[in-house]
Amino acid sequence: MNFLLLILEEHGDRDARSDAEGQALYAEMLAFGAELDARGQLLASESLRPDRHGGRVRRRESKTRFIDGPFAESREMIGGFFLIDCADRDEALEWAARCPAARFATVEVRECAPCHQR
Repeated sequence: MNFLLLILEEHGDRDARSDAEGQALYAEMLAFGAELDARGQLLASESLRPDRHGGRVRRRESKTRFIDGPFAESREMIGGFFLIDCADRDEALEWAARCPAARFATVEVRECAPCHQR
């Protein structure tokens, strides 16, 4: 079963870190990904730029709206993700608890499934 570990960071947390602190955390995240990869469980992973560099698209009733970041309605931003293969939700939660980001962010665990499933 595939699970997505979403790294939800508070806005401004990255700006509050020194370059050395940020690079050390990134190295920990790379090591975590390497461990998953060595076990054959890592399907994909990426770190994302802060949402001030992003945009949103919303289309309703044939009207398209473009919104530049940052997005004031959210307290957190998606800072990155790990797409992993696990036997079940419990195993995915165990990996999320081991993720270095759990010390400074929220790691949300979501099972991948067709969008029609509830």
